[in-house]
Amino acid sequence: MAAETHTQGAAERRDRAVRAAVEQGLLDSEPVVCLLDVAGIRASAAALTGAFAAAVAPGTPVLHTFAVKAAPLVPVLRLLADAGIGCEVASPGELALARAAGVPAEWTVLDSPAKTAAELRGALALGIAVNADNGQELERLDALVAAGPTRSPLGVRINPQTGAGTIDALSTATAVSKFGFPLRDPGARERLVRAFVERPWLTRLHVHSGSQGVPLSLIAEGVRELHALAEEINAAAGERRVDTLDIGGGLPVNFASDEHAPGWDAYAAALREGVPALFDGSYGLVTEFGRSLLAKHGLVLARVEYTKVTGGRPIALTHAGVQVATRTVYAPAAWPLRILAYDAEGAPSTGVPVAQDVAGPACFAGDLLAAARELPELSPGDVIAVPDTGAYFFTAHYGYNSLPRPAVHGFTDDGPPGGIRFALARPAQSLPEIVTEAGGDFRDALR
Repeated sequence: MAAETHTQGAAERRDRAVRAAVEQGLLDSEPVVCLLDVAGIRASAAALTGAFAAAVAPGTPVLHTFAVKAAPLVPVLRLLADAGIGCEVASPGELALARAAGVPAEWTVLDSPAKTAAELRGALALGIAVNADNGQELERLDALVAAGPTRSPLGVRINPQTGAGTIDALSTATAVSKFGFPLRDPGARERLVRAFVERPWLTRLHVHSGSQGVPLSLIAEGVRELHALAEEINAAAGERRVDTLDIGGGLPVNFASDEHAPGWDAYAAALREGVPALFDGSYGLVTEFGRSLLAKHGLVLARVEYTKVTGGRPIALTHAGVQVATRTVYAPAAWPLRILAYDAEGAPSTGVPVAQDVAGPACFAGDLLAAARELPELSPGDVIAVPDTGAYFFTAHYGYNSLPRPAVHGFTDDGPPGGIRFALARPAQSLPEIVTEAGGDFRDALR
């Protein structure tokens, strides 16, 4: 009942935000804007931390980090840091964003399959945790550790090779995944145990077996492999060499409705069933969730510019397309999104549903948010809202046709009399900024 009430409250808050965005003119000068529900983000952070606090043995160190790639916006990282959540970064740019947000080094984890020597050196100087992806990177760390002490916790990422989910491109634990040390290749496990025995400074193991399309049972299987390897390493070393397990992230998100499923409690329960000893306090824990923290709290709003009928099918032409929903446009079967219809004043549309395409502004035929979708018939000036887009959608812009990055506003609902308040989290990209990004300052460089 509590989850149902929370879902209903979020939907009602969304409707109020759409109306307020129209009334306050957010769509007057910009035909597409993006919204983030601040209360919803805080609620997700609290649900995550609460689920683990209830699951682990008292006194177990737990660090939750946010996968910056899911929503690389400094105000978002700051908001999550205020909720006690650090950052998982996978590039110098993401690290720069985490630093700009004021996230402490000890709350930051560096994961990437292609870290440069400079990246590693910088992370060790700051005391940021590092997970080595492969044997050659481990050799680089050998040299850096030999050159001087570091406060950085150092570990190794493994690929448990437990299998794929329903989306191959996102499955990180297949037999041939590019990530981590392959655990089931001939001789790999023995080499990995020996690497830890020979390097007392290796104290962590990392796995990322989950993602969209991966069931909880398969995620738990990868974590079970990680825990078993830690036990084997510690036995071989004759001491508690591995003290922390980084179990990654990748909790799937429900894009079919407003329901948050699976929730953090279900995730913790699946881990408890699949890896009973995980929460007994023997190991500190690190998590790296991204999509599941932010997706349900993002909303794209766009005006309908034109409507027409082609080949008997109604088409609504909007300003939201591939630039804000890249995955849906290029892989609609894997990434379907809901479309919500509102009238020109921002009230939910109540007309008779009609099968219609909802198209974006880009110059290629496949730029569709939805095809033959049953919606109240859209008219010019109406507003479409695309929910569940707070991660990997409008936060990761795709510059097709030099379409500008849209503005992102966080919103809070103070209720009467204050109502919805918007705070700019990222301004819309200006035309001069697009020109500069495209080499405008170097116009004559190739003459």
